[in-house]
Amino acid sequence: MAGPSIMALGPFVFEAMGFGFDARRRNQGTRWAEIPVAGGLNPIQWTGGDGSTMEIRGVIFTLEWGGDDTLRGLYRAQEAGQILPLVTMSGAQNIHDMWVIEDIFDDHAHITAGGVAQMQTYGIQLRAYIQSAGGFSPTSVLTWF
Repeated sequence: MAGPSIMALGPFVFEAMGFGFDARRRNQGTRWAEIPVAGGLNPIQWTGGDGSTMEIRGVIFTLEWGGDDTLRGLYRAQEAGQILPLVTMSGAQNIHDMWVIEDIFDDHAHITAGGVAQMQTYGIQLRAYIQSAGGFSPTSVLTWF
């Protein structure tokens, strides 16, 4: 039993039980340049954004509810350079832009005599997919559905 779906990264669904997550953190940065001036304080000027990153962390209990197949699928998506939509499914479904997977880690604990981890913690580091101006936007296609 997987439980209700909470969020999806492309075809990879995060569930209340199964492939669940317990934390999501988003960061967004911008750059400001300092302009030296004579006889006063140096003003700053906005030079653009650095984009957004997001980290999703969770714990899966492989023997109890599974989730290892989803984690392996995320590794394959990362290796293939897939661009994936992030969708939350609580209440009204919300599309949170397109993302690429930059980094994944997983730690295995409580190993059984058969070599299977009973518990795995994982982290997925995402970066918002920013396309150059004038190009095709995959996010616009999602609004058709």
